[in-house]
Amino acid sequence: MVDPGDEPEAITAALAASAVRCAAILVTHAHFDHVGAVAPLARSTGSPVYISCGEAPILAALDSATPPGVGPFESYEADVKLRGDERFSVAGLDVQTHLVPGHSVAGLAFEVRDPDSGEVVVLVGDVIFRGSVGRTDFPGCSAAVLADSIVSLYETCPRDAPILSGHSEPTTLAAELGTNPFLDAVRRRVQS
Repeated sequence: MVDPGDEPEAITAALAASAVRCAAILVTHAHFDHVGAVAPLARSTGSPVYISCGEAPILAALDSATPPGVGPFESYEADVKLRGDERFSVAGLDVQTHLVPGHSVAGLAFEVRDPDSGEVVVLVGDVIFRGSVGRTDFPGCSAAVLADSIVSLYETCPRDAPILSGHSEPTTLAAELGTNPFLDAVRRRVQS
């Protein structure tokens, strides 16, 4: 499961209806709309929660990190705190982490590979979207740092692999390099 933001009961019901077991909860970043359901789902599924070291304190104090009038959401102490350069396996899938700050203080992208088929998908949170990029007007965010993070994804991830973001349809790094109007500076750096 990736970035469960809200409605833990609906997520639990969907898991049960599909006869699917949650093996882990991966968190790209600790904005409330990506972690609001982490605590109840971690409890109900018994799944470990993976998050970056830099975002873990936000999840652990989610009640104080949430804007007024939103929530309430329950804080949670993550089980696995990552630096953004790890490789691990979960549910038979190989996972490579990439540190991608900019939209958040210490966001992560998860490059997930099926070792049997070789298929790859990159879970990018709110770093890059189809036709856009993540906001950088939150405290601790930076457009320049976000651009560096996006460049690093182009340097390390397969460009033709699907990327799944938190708020848009699937796309690929290759497609975004050709069409995304917010990637002009990135485009110049990647293609030079």
